[in-house]
Parts: sequence; C-alpha cells; structure tokens
Amino acid sequence: MELSQIRAFVAVAEELHFGRAAERLGMAQPPLSRTIRALETELGASLFQRTTRSVSLSSAGEAFYEPAKHMLATQQAAVESVHRSSSGQIGRVRFGYSHPSSRHLVAALVAASEENNPGVSFQLESRVYADEGLERIMDGTLDLALVRWQQRPSLIAGRPVQIERPCVAVPPGHPLAKRSSVDVAELSEERFIFLPSRPNSNLRETGMRLCLDAGFAPRVVQEAPDSQSIAALVGAGMGVTITFDSVAAGYGSDVVAVPLNADNETTKLYLAYRLDHHDAALDSVLDIAEAVLPTVR
Repeated sequence: MELSQIRAFVAVAEELHFGRAAERLGMAQPPLSRTIRALETELGASLFQRTTRSVSLSSAGEAFYEPAKHMLATQQAAVESVHRSSSGQIGRVRFGYSHPSSRHLVAALVAASEENNPGVSFQLESRVYADEGLERIMDGTLDLALVRWQQRPSLIAGRPVQIERPCVAVPPGHPLAKRSSVDVAELSEERFIFLPSRPNSNLRETGMRLCLDAGFAPRVVQEAPDSQSIAALVGAGMGVTITFDSVAAGYGSDVVAVPLNADNETTKLYLAYRLDHHDAALDSVLDIAEAVLPTVR
C-alpha cells in the first residue's frame, strides 16, 4: 500500500466524485480510477459504491477513511519534523558547565532558547571541568560547554562571555577577611582547599600557579569535589582557597572573598563548541546566545 494510493482514496472519499478528485490531485481521471482499483484489490474489498450518477463510500470505505487520514497526517508530521530539524527548530543540545558562577549564564541561555525556539531541548551536565569539557566536545558527547582556557584548542570554537578575577576565600574571622586586597605571597603559611587534580580544573591550576609564582608550594590539606563543598570547608575554618570572584559570589555569608593583587591574572569563561559541527539545533542556540550572552572584552 503506497501513500499515493491513500492520498487518492481520501480525495475521492471527500469529493465523492472521481473527476473533482482527479482535478484536486492534479491528475487525469483514468489513472485515478486505476489507482483506486489497485488499492481495492490489495485490500480485498470495494471501497466505493459506484453508479452512473453517484459515488459513495461502501462500509469498507467508511471503515478505512479515518485510518487513511491518520496515515496521511503521520506522513505530513514526519516531513515537517525533518524540515524543522534541518532548520534548527527542533533538536537536543548537550550543555556542560562546572561552577556555580556559570549557572546564571546557563539559565539565561536555556530560558531564552525555550522562549524563542521551544522545539530545542537541553541535556544539562553541571560538573564538567575545562579539560573534560573540551575532550567531550571533541568526542561528540557534548555539543556546548562553558570552559576556561589559556590558549584555544584546535578544532574548538568559542567566544568569551564572562571575565573573572582571582581572589582568596577565607572564613569571616580570618585576619585577612577585612583587607581590601591581598598579595599571594601572604598566603604562604595558609592551609589550602582545592578541587581534585582530576578531572583537570582551570580553577585549581590557576590557584596552584599563582602560589608557585609567588615562591611557595601551597599546602593542600583537603580536596573537595565541587565549589559548594569547598565553600563549606572554608566557612568551617579548615583552610582557604584561591578562586575566581564570580565563583566566590555564590559562596554565601560564611565566606569572605578578598581580591588578590594580580591585575594580569584575569580569566575568561568561554562558550565553546566544535568548529566543524553540523548541528542546526546548536546553530540556533548559538544565534540566541549572541544576544543573551554577549562577548566580553
């Protein structure tokens, strides 16, 4: 049974006239009659009662009419779905990010996409650090990620959407808590809490490098799996951490963030994706991101 046969049957069933149905379908009447006869032969039943003056549906035709319309509607929906997918109107974007500082950016982009292109859905992953995010964009398990880098990796495209500056997070009663700024060298005797060394985090690497550049190796007394856990440990007085101001903004009142005297150490957060991707849904999200997450300089 072919869709052309179903389409011919529905046209005759609605017109109840072979001539008008043929005109509606843009074909001659004899081929239409042959198409209907072939369909009846395949079904083993007469679909129409024909006289020299009228055409009407038989009982078999009446039974077949609604399923036939459903088949045509399903076919049309399938075609429209393909067109919408190829134009980026439907699809799924896998979006990775890590720190709390990223969440408001993620939320803004997802909400704007839902408003402007509701057929695109997101799969969000909230513990994706820099190296992992870039690797997963390359292997195709992520489409989009918010990551930090010092040098853009090959085959990765992206633009900066947030500028971040380093600070030290200390408990409220710490001697440095009331300072307006701190030199990294002043932290040489502190106990540090950092993210794990794996998966690699640009945040941890920045903190470690600042300490080494200041002439000391940080004494790491505890690693924690995420920024919220680090904030809780710092607030409990276990140690301090070097972080970014955007991350520390989500720490809460139990932690005080003091800027570091490191004017040349600003970091940019990039909205990254694979340069050679061929995903229309991702393109539509990137178009929306141009307005929602403008490029920072």
